[in-house]
Amino acid sequence: MQRVIKAAIAALWFMVLTLPVLGIKLNTIESTVTWRLDRIVLLGVGIFALALIWDWCFSRKARGLSIIRLPHNFSLGSGMAALSERPALMAGSLTILAVIMIAMPLVVSFYQTNIMISALLYIMLALGLNIVVGLAGQLVLGYVAFYAVGAYAYGLLHQFFGWGFWVCLPVGGFVAVIFGLALGFPVLRLRGDYLAIVTLGFGEIVRLALQNWTSLTGGPRGVGDIPRPGFFGMDMDISTSTTYVYYLVLAAVAITIIVISRLKNSRVGLALQALREDEIACEAMGIDITRVKLSAFALGSCWAGFAGVIFAAKTTYINPSSFTFMESAMILSMVVLGGMGSITGVVIAALILILAPEYLRAFSEYRMLIFGAIMVIMMIFRPQGLISGERRRYRISGLHESKGGRQ
Repeated sequence: MQRVIKAAIAALWFMVLTLPVLGIKLNTIESTVTWRLDRIVLLGVGIFALALIWDWCFSRKARGLSIIRLPHNFSLGSGMAALSERPALMAGSLTILAVIMIAMPLVVSFYQTNIMISALLYIMLALGLNIVVGLAGQLVLGYVAFYAVGAYAYGLLHQFFGWGFWVCLPVGGFVAVIFGLALGFPVLRLRGDYLAIVTLGFGEIVRLALQNWTSLTGGPRGVGDIPRPGFFGMDMDISTSTTYVYYLVLAAVAITIIVISRLKNSRVGLALQALREDEIACEAMGIDITRVKLSAFALGSCWAGFAGVIFAAKTTYINPSSFTFMESAMILSMVVLGGMGSITGVVIAALILILAPEYLRAFSEYRMLIFGAIMVIMMIFRPQGLISGERRRYRISGLHESKGGRQ
């Protein structure tokens, strides 16, 4: 009974708060007021039902009970681990996925290809941020600044020097690395919330500099007439060029996944993960904290610079409004939702967060509400993300065998 009363109070409170916005329609031309109380009633019923479900879920969680009964040992992480233990099945799955991705622009529309290009670019960005946040444990809120640096590097180098895409691609990554090191040096002794605030300020500084330095960046007008990537001087129309950019981004994502997978299991990657787990213990073990942190910032910013160059080539026009804090928040959400340190989880989360709003345009009035509710529920009931980052486990098999032999 107490649960019902609490749900009714919540529903009544929401009805009162939303009455001026949803329940009243003012016509200033005819000076009339239209009451739309049916919407308020429907909202109250919905909030009442959701409040009951919400309270039931939290009561089961408080008692240590599962909210949804799933098969024993069922999880995305265990499924991926089981798949990786079967090389033939893994190779077959990757082959099918590669065929689907390669054939996609040939069978879908121009609009669908553009959406997939954006999703693949965000996968690159999320995987780059995953190096800094997921592996090294450094909370960065201004990651979009490196994305902007790469995009403007291509736009300005073409505008003033006439450089092409393939020349500017490594240059954009290198310039982003310089900016990453410039940010990394002042924040070596910062961690947690303080590091997040400084990196957030860095992102805003870069955006405001691009917006106000009109003599160089064009200010709010941005930089236009950026050429698309060329292919041995061939003339391509807009459809063919978009397909070419799709394959280019797809190859870049594949290279990113391979490089970061190798990096994760390398000595540098293990040092980054040690830094994430315990910075003091990491330093006590003889790991150079300064070098590791700067490596994380340099590697993460490098991929953002590459993605920025490709973004500028895709859109052929850039301006500061494309690199706001919301972009950084979206990329960070992909890392957190997918599971910090998990490559597969970050890829899945990036696809969900970019493709879901596009395919929910039929519910344009409510899609962001649905999107926000899913994020809140996910963070409450599965804070480790879709696929939690794999952790190394060591077992001394010889020791266990010797103990078993003695017994």
